[in-house]
Amino acid sequence: MRYPGVGVAVIVRDGAGRVLLGRRAAGRRAGLWCIPCGRLEWGEDVREAAIREFREETGLIVVLDGVYEVHSNFHDADRLTVGIWFSGRVVGEAGQEVDGELCEVGWFDPAQPPELAFPTDGLVLRRLAMEGQGQ
Repeated sequence: MRYPGVGVAVIVRDGAGRVLLGRRAAGRRAGLWCIPCGRLEWGEDVREAAIREFREETGLIVVLDGVYEVHSNFHDADRLTVGIWFSGRVVGEAGQEVDGELCEVGWFDPAQPPELAFPTDGLVLRRLAMEGQGQ
């Protein structure tokens, strides 16, 4: 029997409500954008994994405010995952090189994202955009 892996991501917004996204540097999804994310390592706490992955991909240190969304990821039939998106805030820079999984980061209106690598990021961004309309 096979079991899905666990993916973690951190949603960071600026004062204008834009979301920090990263452009993937390599692999099948190279050139497409995503909420900075990664996989949970064996024996690792999901919150610690989210903070680590965000730091490794962006060079930024975040604190988590809580779980924002959870989805089953079926877009890659060979590597199914359960994704956990946390809300977070940047509190500093890590002062170390990033891992190279992202070649660029930028701020985007969640209602008008660039082409996304993962369909579930689209679900998360749509929810953020809808909540932003109600403000």
